[in-house]
Amino acid sequence: MSFWCLGSVRYRLAPVPVSVAAGEPVDRLAGSVEDGAGGTLGDVGITLALGAMLGRLLSDSGATDAVARALVDRSSTRKLPWLVAVAAFVIGVPMFFEVGLIVLLPLIFSVARRLEAQGGTKGSPYVLLGVPAIAALSTLHGMLPPHPGPLTAVTGLHADLGLTMLVGFVCAVPTVILAGPVYARWIAPRLPDVRPDAALVAQFTGAGRRTEKESAVAVTAVGGPGAQRRTDVEAGSSVPTALAVTAVLVPVVLMLLRTLAETMLDETNSVRSVLTFTGEPVVAMLAGLLFALALTTLRTGRPAEEVRESLTDSLRSIAVILLIIGGGGAFKQVLQDSGIGDAIAAAAKGAHLDVILLGWLVALLLSTTTGSATVGIVSATGIVAPLIHGGGLEASLLVVAVGAGSLGLNYVNHAGFWLVKESFGMDLAQATKTQTVVQTLVSVLGLGMALLLSVFA
Repeated sequence: MSFWCLGSVRYRLAPVPVSVAAGEPVDRLAGSVEDGAGGTLGDVGITLALGAMLGRLLSDSGATDAVARALVDRSSTRKLPWLVAVAAFVIGVPMFFEVGLIVLLPLIFSVARRLEAQGGTKGSPYVLLGVPAIAALSTLHGMLPPHPGPLTAVTGLHADLGLTMLVGFVCAVPTVILAGPVYARWIAPRLPDVRPDAALVAQFTGAGRRTEKESAVAVTAVGGPGAQRRTDVEAGSSVPTALAVTAVLVPVVLMLLRTLAETMLDETNSVRSVLTFTGEPVVAMLAGLLFALALTTLRTGRPAEEVRESLTDSLRSIAVILLIIGGGGAFKQVLQDSGIGDAIAAAAKGAHLDVILLGWLVALLLSTTTGSATVGIVSATGIVAPLIHGGGLEASLLVVAVGAGSLGLNYVNHAGFWLVKESFGMDLAQATKTQTVVQTLVSVLGLGMALLLSVFA
């Protein structure tokens, strides 16, 4: 833990030399760092904390482990990455990337822990299951309305929302398949040492917090030397699995209802106002936490003090992650305030490229340098909007291309990079081979699909 704390301080200080090199006035440096770290933690930090507490309550009940056991027992190892991709695709419709990953971590860790205990998986099971989730969540976040970025591009480019959603779905499916389960099958054997911190795995799966009787393991030799079969003797969940899954779906449904309300209802509609509030990520995650809290206290009869200790422990294990995510936000803000994005946008205006390729390239460069996919999408939309006329298929494809461009080269100045790195216990090289490569694959494949469909425009 002391090593992680030192690492978090190092990454929090990284924006200082970058700011000086980029020419930002020293008297504005502190403000940039504070705004960047505070803004990122405001968007992600509280939601991450609520998600950690929700995951801990469900793991204490044994529900997440029950779901994992059902998946492992009823599905082959080859099918599991595809099932995770489908789950992430559904959850990713209303949720931001970071929020969706937080919701999925208990399931990913529980299934991966069982695969690890079962043996026979090539490489890291955490990478095998994490990569499909990253691919699906990032694809939907960047390329498919009604997420804020693509929706902004739809408005700025005067694209038809329904057509854009259809085109986005057509582009998203093959992108998720290739960047998710297919790439996961290739990269997992090459990263055999990736394993999250034991305390974080225990928090989300309940491992190590059961009684000796509940965690007894019978090991039987089968199939020759070295082959073993593990049979877990565990107590059943005190909370029915269906109710536990409902607790996870509460924030998903609330965010989905918000999305539908903002798409279908007028701004003056009172129902839209209510659903917009309840669908805010922080409010929705809080609702899921309160639902899980009621389940674990009323149905199991756990003492209030014991529940309080569980919630406190859940926050201890993510404290360093929060610090590092804040450092990434500070880095992003320093790059934005230094004017790097404006310089790239000015240079792009003089480029003679196909409008779809130009939109993708500008969004890629701006997102990479500023650490903000939103900045990439908004700025690229403003640059390419005068180059197209009318809505039509070209405008919808341009929305997809701009969104795809905003996802590529996701690295140290993106909060999502640090969330993946620290959640899965990766070093920088491992995080680059997963988070950065996966999102760049999504970006390139999204562009490729948009260019392919542009033949029919």
